[in-house]
Amino acid sequence: MIKGARMEYLKSIYEEYRKASKKEKGVRLREFCIATGYNFTYASYLLNNYDPKHKNSKKIGRPKKYKNKELNKPLQTIWLAVGQPCSKLLKSDIIIWLKHYENRYGKLTSEIREQMLKISAATIDRILKPIRIKYTKKGLCTTKPGSMLRDMIPIKKCVWDETRPGFMEIDTVAHCANSVDGIYVNTVDSIDLATYWSEQRAVWGKGFYNTKEALKDIEESLPFEQLGFDSDNGTEFLNHHLYRYYTDRKKPVQFTRSRAYKKNDNAHIEQKNWTTVRQWLGYDRFDKEAVVEALNDLYKNEWRLYHNFFKTTFKLKEKKRIASKTIKKYYEPKTPYQRVLESKYVSNKDKEKLTAMYKTLDPFKLKEIMEKKIKKVHYINRKRPSNSIIIN
Repeated sequence: MIKGARMEYLKSIYEEYRKASKKEKGVRLREFCIATGYNFTYASYLLNNYDPKHKNSKKIGRPKKYKNKELNKPLQTIWLAVGQPCSKLLKSDIIIWLKHYENRYGKLTSEIREQMLKISAATIDRILKPIRIKYTKKGLCTTKPGSMLRDMIPIKKCVWDETRPGFMEIDTVAHCANSVDGIYVNTVDSIDLATYWSEQRAVWGKGFYNTKEALKDIEESLPFEQLGFDSDNGTEFLNHHLYRYYTDRKKPVQFTRSRAYKKNDNAHIEQKNWTTVRQWLGYDRFDKEAVVEALNDLYKNEWRLYHNFFKTTFKLKEKKRIASKTIKKYYEPKTPYQRVLESKYVSNKDKEKLTAMYKTLDPFKLKEIMEKKIKKVHYINRKRPSNSIIIN
């Protein structure tokens, strides 16, 4: 029996079933099961809940709480402004970004505001499912092994105190597209393991001098003292100049390196290379030296403020291996700024400076300026030299 015929049969026996005695209801229910092929439980549900005035029978379960379409706009706007994070991170980001959204786009009703603050990660996934974007781009690895100082620089073996700010993982991101020939722009990327505070600087090529100057600038920009430096085995890091810079000082910085060919030794910075650099700049080749100045103008201003003050991140709490499964537990997502304020190793004076700066910032405005400067970077990179010859 097809679906339409089943519903017609249901309509025809519904009134008789409702008026029948308990014994007769049992007989008619068995007949209905044989005729339609439904099981006893579902057939009983249909006959007891069917309403001839409506097309559908009564629905079980609680009514949808997040069916208001007015909720979609602020949720999608914040999700796109934060950089399309996962639902669990977005849940924490909403608490930080909502007041800035209302300042920019107008006040929300008390009902919508309450729903935004209490929304679950699963509900966020359901609402944002139609506009999710997947990234599948891949790039090249440009790390060339530097064997000169391998014996002098120890391998990091999880000896750092990751509860204290100052221990940094460093890496370079190559803006070389599909070819490593010639000279191109590189981004020196860094992250603190305790707070996840990150800093980036652009350099021309991968020479030791430019790399050292970028690292000096990063160290001066940190809201805490640098205590450790850990990198891969690239020649831009494993050289005598950088080694002396960190070790020949009154309070030396602990200089360590990862194991050769073990990329996961620097898992924090490898992940940050994607979320902080690649997602924004892509995989284009930047082979104009003027791009360095434009990128650093972005990195030293809006870029660092946006990522450190308004982007929440997960931090691993514990990891256990049970049989063949690895179970990970994370702390509540927080921004690097929030973790710096919670640290007992950062002075109150530095915390007050950061708090005063935070109160003057608008993340939506920062993102708009960032997008304009990124367009400028790509424009400079595509600009034809003034002395070039056009061949038809």
